[in-house]
Order: sequence, then structure tokens, then C-alpha cells
Amino acid sequence: MEASWGSVNAERGWYVSAQQPEEAEAEELSPLLSNELHRQRSPGVSFGLSVFNLMNAIMGSGILGLAYIMANTGILGFSFLLLTVALLASYSVHLLLSMCIQTAVTSYEDLGLFAFGLPGKVVVAGTIIIQNIGAMSSYLLIIKTEFPAAIAEFLTGDYSRYWYLDGQTLLIIVCVGIVFPLALLPKIGFLGYTSSLSFFFMMFFALVVIIKKWSIPCPLTLNYVEKCFQISNATDDCKPKLFHFSKESAYALPTMAFSFLCHTSILPIYCELQSPSKKRMQNVTNTAIALSFLIYFISALFGYLTFYDKVESELLKGYSKYLPHDVVVMTVKLCILFAVLLTVPLIHFPARKAVMMIFFSNFPFSWIRHFLITLALNIIIVLLAIYVPDIRNVFGVVGASTSTCLIFIFPGLFYLKLSREDFLSWKKFGAFVLLIFGILVGNFSLALIIFDWINK
Repeated sequence: MEASWGSVNAERGWYVSAQQPEEAEAEELSPLLSNELHRQRSPGVSFGLSVFNLMNAIMGSGILGLAYIMANTGILGFSFLLLTVALLASYSVHLLLSMCIQTAVTSYEDLGLFAFGLPGKVVVAGTIIIQNIGAMSSYLLIIKTEFPAAIAEFLTGDYSRYWYLDGQTLLIIVCVGIVFPLALLPKIGFLGYTSSLSFFFMMFFALVVIIKKWSIPCPLTLNYVEKCFQISNATDDCKPKLFHFSKESAYALPTMAFSFLCHTSILPIYCELQSPSKKRMQNVTNTAIALSFLIYFISALFGYLTFYDKVESELLKGYSKYLPHDVVVMTVKLCILFAVLLTVPLIHFPARKAVMMIFFSNFPFSWIRHFLITLALNIIIVLLAIYVPDIRNVFGVVGASTSTCLIFIFPGLFYLKLSREDFLSWKKFGAFVLLIFGILVGNFSLALIIFDWINK
């Protein structure tokens, strides 16, 4: 199905203005889009809660893997790459919002439909489903591995055989008792308060990472029953590297793309935003990405400066190893676990919506269908969390494939397809650069990751 400017899409009743994009964007909202937004939002989510919702969509398990990435790229190399990904993520949201205004489309999947017909819609929806399932699985993988360890640190003696220290059992209990009920909520705005709580947990985590940098000596030592074992003798191990590249550096850009992906939540949050406009939503996005960048960078920097080359692929493991039974560390571990846990229901919304748009787009809302799809997604992510061995694999594969598509490739490709601007215009040139960057980064990183697996 080929969509043209100034045409009406009979299937969805869309009207696309024949104005040039610059003129179309001058009108903050087209009448159809304005009606759609007012229909979907009641009474509307405030600017602050929208920022918290978007930050919660951005920040999750990625914060625990970035110190490891800094160890394999160096401080300056990491800073440049993280800033680049953050800026490109913000720019791609700008393109998405521009297309949303121009086409009166209010979902990522419908942008694919409008640009490339039904195949485009199916590809976008399928990509969203895979990416969000991978993201939710990585969050639950942290729950499975860290929740039992966090409980064990509050106990003395050998309790290893008890059910409340079994990761799989705790994972199932948490999903049934917390994740599933929150994921059943009908509107994403309802999670604004849990999102704000998650944001403060992340802030607390960053603060503790800074403070505990001076509690762990370098060279690193392990203490077992009053005996001290030094595991690092070289003083060079305690010197930060400004630039460093190894085969593990292949995970850098995919992990960063994974860490900044919020694009599947952009349009749902936009639809529920109070007084919605492109400028207002862009401000929400810029604020959320800037705050997320700051917390990411601080956590990664001080996590790296604490463990240097010994930093784990999942940062919490290092604190469990070198500061067992530390009250502050135990507290922040519980906080970060709750923060990660509260992110999972938020990611359920775009995943469930994508499933419905593929299979049930022409059906009215049904609580039974809503319940069953949510249940099916929960079962899938629990099974993946149980059987995936290493969180780094999730970051690498999902980040290099679906995350790069949703952040870089699709926004650039759709804008090139839908916009009538001259190709030499800055916006279209930027969309082209975004597209090429996404293709190169995704394919190159995925090839290196697969090559690393084969060698191992």
C-alpha cells in the first residue's frame, strides 16, 4: 500500500496534509491528531510524570552494564560513544514526532504502515515485540540472580536450601505478585508514580557507587574468614585508561543503544501527555535523555574507577564480592532491584500493543484478550530469564539488532520515505546519516559478537 501526500487512507481514515513539512510542523497538531490525542488522554499526564515515565522506559538493566563497557572502551572513548548515542536518540525522537504531526499517526507501528504498507507495520511491530521481550527478560534476569543474593546478605548461617533463596522461585513469585498486576493496568500514565519512585532508586544507586569508590581498595582484595587474598598485584591495574579497545568493545554501542531505547514508549506517552504538542513532547524527551545520560555516566565512571579491569558485566556482582554484608550496598541493591522490577510493567505496554496491532487491530478492546496477551508475555519473559546464562548476551544481541532498528534505522528510513523535503535539506540529510549509522553499527557489532561466541 503506497501512501502519498494529500491522500486519504481508506483503511484508517487518515488525512495527510499536502503542505510542505515545514508548514505542517508550524501547526503543532493537525485536527485529526488533536482529536485522537484528546480521545486517548483523560485528563492527561503532567510534564513531570511524563518525564519520569520516559526515564523509566530508558533506564533499567543497562545502568548495570555500562561500567563494564567503560572498562573496554576507556573513559574518553566511552564518553564520546555515550554522548553520540544520546544525541542521536534525541534526534531520532525528533524525526518520529515530526512524522507523527505530518501523518496524524499516533503509534510507531502505524508509521511503518503509512510508510511501507502492511509489511512495514508487521516488521515494526515484530521488532518492538522482540526488543521489549529481550529488555524485560534482562530485567528479570537481574531479579533472578541478585534478589536471592540480596536476601542472603541479611541472613547468617547456611540457608542455601530454602525456597526464598532460590532465584527461579523468587522470580515466579515476583512476576505473579507484582509485574503481572501492574502490567494489567489499562493506561501507561498510571505508572507515573511507580516510575518516579524508580527514578529516585536509580539516583540513590549512582550516589552509592560514588561513595563506595573509596571503600574498596586497589589493588583489589577478597576477605574470607579473616584472611585477606589479594587478587590484583599490578599497580597498573589501578590506573584508568582513557582509550581501550578489545574484542569485548563490540558490546559497547549495542549496550548503549539498548540503554537509551525509549522510542516504543514515546508515542503512547505523547498520547497521554497533558496539553500535547510536538515541542512539549520534545522537551519531555530531551529532559529524560539528559538526566538518564548524567546518571548513566556517573554510575559507569565511578563503577569503573572502583573495579577497573575487574569490573563485572553486571556491576552489582562486584559489590557483592568485595563488600559482602555492607548495609548501604545491601540497601541500594534492593533499591535497584525494585527500580528494575518497576520498569518491566512499563515495557509491557508497547509489547502488548504491538501484538494487538498485528493480530487484533480491527477488534474492539477486550479485557479477556488484554489479560491473555499480558499473561503470555509474562510467561515468555520468565522462561527466557530462567534459561539465558549471561545478561551481556541480551545487551549485545538485542542492542545490535532490534534496538539499532528502533533508534536509528526505522526513524531515518521512514522520514526519508514520508518527507517531501529536498534530499539536501538538513533534516533529510540527518535522517540519511541516522539510517546509515544504524545499519553499519548494527551489522558490524552483531558480526563481532557472533564471532566472539564462535571463538569461545
